[in-house]
Amino acid sequence: MGDIILSGGEMGALMLLDACIRLLPGVMGAPSSGDEESFESGLLEYPHYTRPQEWEGRTIPEVLRSGDHAKIAAWRKSQSEIDTRLRRPDLWERHNGVRD
Repeated sequence: MGDIILSGGEMGALMLLDACIRLLPGVMGAPSSGDEESFESGLLEYPHYTRPQEWEGRTIPEVLRSGDHAKIAAWRKSQSEIDTRLRRPDLWERHNGVRD
């Protein structure tokens, strides 16, 4: 869960239950639903975008609007690596250790 303080054990229990239940077949719908989530590959998940194309000065990256699935996959992997390296150096080191 992380370094947090709760007012009771209920929320912690719910988080633990959710983490276990979502692993049961059929709970998340398609079996591949959780394949690209944070920690599944040792990296944080890539950023997600939705409509409108521009919101509060933020624009959806062109590659995500291109329809080129290979380029989108490469962008997602790159973003996961960048975010992990910047936000969770501990995970990044562990991820690199697996690759070496």
